[in-house]
Amino acid sequence: MQSGKTNQPDFSNSEIAFRDQSNNSLWQAYQLFKVMNNKQLVCLGKNLVNFSLALHLPVKGIIRKTIYRHFVGGESIDDCSRTIRRLTERNVHSILDYALEGEKSEGVFEATCREVIRTVEYAHQNKSIPFSAFKITGIGSFDLLEKVSAGLPLTTEERAAYRRVEERVESIFRRGYELNVPVLIDAEESWIQSVLDEMVLRLMAKYNSERAIVQNTYQMYRHDSIDRIRKHHQMALEGGFRFGLKIVRGAYMEKERARALEKGYPSPIQPDKDATDRDFDAIIRYFMEHHDTIEFMVATHNEASSMLLATLIDTFGLPRNQQGIYFSQLYGMSDHLTFNLAEMGYNVAKYVPYGEVKTMMPYLFRRAEENSSVKGQTSRELKMIRKEIRRRKQAD
Repeated sequence: MQSGKTNQPDFSNSEIAFRDQSNNSLWQAYQLFKVMNNKQLVCLGKNLVNFSLALHLPVKGIIRKTIYRHFVGGESIDDCSRTIRRLTERNVHSILDYALEGEKSEGVFEATCREVIRTVEYAHQNKSIPFSAFKITGIGSFDLLEKVSAGLPLTTEERAAYRRVEERVESIFRRGYELNVPVLIDAEESWIQSVLDEMVLRLMAKYNSERAIVQNTYQMYRHDSIDRIRKHHQMALEGGFRFGLKIVRGAYMEKERARALEKGYPSPIQPDKDATDRDFDAIIRYFMEHHDTIEFMVATHNEASSMLLATLIDTFGLPRNQQGIYFSQLYGMSDHLTFNLAEMGYNVAKYVPYGEVKTMMPYLFRRAEENSSVKGQTSRELKMIRKEIRRRKQAD
């Protein structure tokens, strides 16, 4: 292990974080996060939007100009091109994510699969897009995956439907393999994750002989995540394939706890945020100790975890743009992390979701609820925006 560089990213630098935002867009972001800081308003807004969309009331324009514009790259791949160019100019990569989920039609599943494959092909043509990404619940029924995970008997029709899900998943990863584009599959609720893990590990063994094309996602708010990651890494070592993954803290905490309470089983979720933070940082250290056999992405809006990885990359004497090590944040959030990391030469990517306004609503509701429930997240966003607004006023 070598001594590292001394010039670390400064996450308090608001000028770098918001350099390409106009005063007007900065003010709009401030107003948006101010609303999301109020949990009651978020809950009320969600109910009103669902009610309005169900009655076909003209609310899409309002949504498009506010929360949609802030968190979504556009309605199509082409719509995202401007966002991708802007990020590229700041040395930030993009990951296109067609964020359709919760559908039940086989026709929609097939169409979504084709669209995800288009993102793989687009990434192959654009060096600014190092990964593609998708959710299995966008190409298969949640209810079916739940039934398979529970080991319940399937009807003939359900068995055929599940085979089609497996075929869609493999077709996406196969295209990634053909074009040398790594593909990340998002994590799901714990009660359907096991079947997803099995599927992904099987495809890793098939397509990851030279590079981690197939990459899984692990939610560190699950108390078994460290053990699962180590077990799956060992399986990769023994099977002779590359292990690739992304870690997140997790997006379904309240839902997980509520279901565990309702069904009467022990909660799979960590007892508190400190335990999640501890495991998150512990697995980052594990990754660095095994960086020669693991390709990984740390997707986080947490300053301490981001600084930990940045420091370890330097401490291990690795180049800051080391292939196979990425930071990631969601588009519209934590720009103070993204752009300050990029400014210092680290590999960093924004997850850029896209889709029509109505189909993006589950994703947007999650972002709003996440910001209202995660302790300190929205207040940090507000603090950084306020700081930059004040800095600009003083500079005038």
